[in-house]
Amino acid sequence: MKITALFVFKCAPEASNPVILAKASNVSHIGYFYQTNAEEFLVFVGRTVASRTPPSQRQSVQHQEYKVHAYNRNGLCVVGFMDDHYPLRSAFTLLNQVIDEYQKSFGETWKSAKEDCTAKSSSWPYLAEALTKFQDPAEADKLLKIQRELDETKIILHKTIDSVLARGEKLDSLVEKSSDLSSASQMFYKSAKKTNSCCTIL
Repeated sequence: MKITALFVFKCAPEASNPVILAKASNVSHIGYFYQTNAEEFLVFVGRTVASRTPPSQRQSVQHQEYKVHAYNRNGLCVVGFMDDHYPLRSAFTLLNQVIDEYQKSFGETWKSAKEDCTAKSSSWPYLAEALTKFQDPAEADKLLKIQRELDETKIILHKTIDSVLARGEKLDSLVEKSSDLSSASQMFYKSAKKTNSCCTIL
């Protein structure tokens, strides 16, 4: 069971792309020469899923052996990349905890954010600590205060990332247009897809 990345986004209805407020990731399990590509794809997929998670909604997107979990609380959206074995309840308990902690730390200041946090690791230490601490789902299960809310809220499960895209949208075309991906990462995506091992990172 593994968490690869956590992101906090501002998802304003008027914005074309969610803004990264905080991020933490660990791609050390990926080959050294592919880690930059991996980081870019995490941002790309995270932003894509966040932009398609309406306020007050939770959803999970299956992408190969990984699940991308998202929770949007009134425009503040947390996205987590977990492997397929990480329990669903633990994943959403963790996302809820991250939102609670973010609001305790920053209040409503996130609403005025206009640009991505550009630091490789965000300046919010809690997120990096959470990425390490909650590798063990049992730690997330200790956070029981929202279980009733989780039980009462429908979590939408998607089989693939394509199923969260708007009608007519294709992941390939989003990859080509994405400002999150360098030309090298786009070439990596295309060549990996051809060999049927698309994006080992996700």
